[in-house]
Amino acid sequence: MIAVCGEALIDAIEDADGAQRMMPGGGPFNTARALARLGVPTAFIGHLSTDALGRRLAELLTADGASLALASFGTEPTTRAAATVDGAGRAEYEFFVDGTSAPNLTPEMIPAQLPPEVTAIHVGTLGLVLEPMASTLAELIERESGKRLIMLDPNIRPAALAGEGDYRDRLGRLIALSTIVKLSETDLRWLSPDLGYEAAADLILKRGAQLVIVTLGPDGAYAIAADSRIAVEAPRIEVVDTIGAGDAFSGAFLAWLYERDRLETQLSFSRNELQSALEFSCLAASLTCAREGAEPPTRAEMKRAKESAVID
Repeated sequence: MIAVCGEALIDAIEDADGAQRMMPGGGPFNTARALARLGVPTAFIGHLSTDALGRRLAELLTADGASLALASFGTEPTTRAAATVDGAGRAEYEFFVDGTSAPNLTPEMIPAQLPPEVTAIHVGTLGLVLEPMASTLAELIERESGKRLIMLDPNIRPAALAGEGDYRDRLGRLIALSTIVKLSETDLRWLSPDLGYEAAADLILKRGAQLVIVTLGPDGAYAIAADSRIAVEAPRIEVVDTIGAGDAFSGAFLAWLYERDRLETQLSFSRNELQSALEFSCLAASLTCAREGAEPPTRAEMKRAKESAVID
């Protein structure tokens, strides 16, 4: 089982034409759904509201097959974000978090011991930013590092940062404890503005990660490990929006490992294996971009897309 840790929230998305729609979201929420839709046993660790929107988020997770046995619930209103999508499908976010549900994940809400069937932990996005959730999850990663595979996806949201220095310090500590670090090219530009993505990824690897993955949008993905580096192209699709694409990528990469019984604390890949994992993940991200909102593909949709003459 893979435990996905962090926030679930509601996005108020404003399109380029001014139309607005309310969509479920949050990077970890999206990643948990992506994993569950691909048939991977998944548990969500986060704090959900008992209000109508919180119940909707919970229902969507369970409908996709994710377990809420490790989640907690409270009366705080559901966390919200306002997202504006430009003509290229890229989204910019503003977050409304004070007094809301997602940040209020405290250490007491985390099991003293995770179930033995949890072989991997995914953490990221606002789960690394909002307090007390960020400190709670950092403590969890510090406790579990070396016992379970850790995948870190910062998915950096500068608009949500109250203290950049504290965030950089926390991120640096967690990178050193993580098995896999997955970042977007935009994340790396924020972290290392004077470096290209390859040099920046190399720096992340030297901080202690075993594998660093960089998503490059329509240009595909790049990965570097101690003994290999590889780039793959993304399938060509017509982009509706990019919301949730990175989360679908992360879920698909972990699903690829799960299917091969490779959720291990010590990773090694042949070049062909790493290429296969990246291509599978790029396909999941591309299919998510082909429709509105964070709607990751199911296993059946992935199979049809691979067999399709439209997406090779």
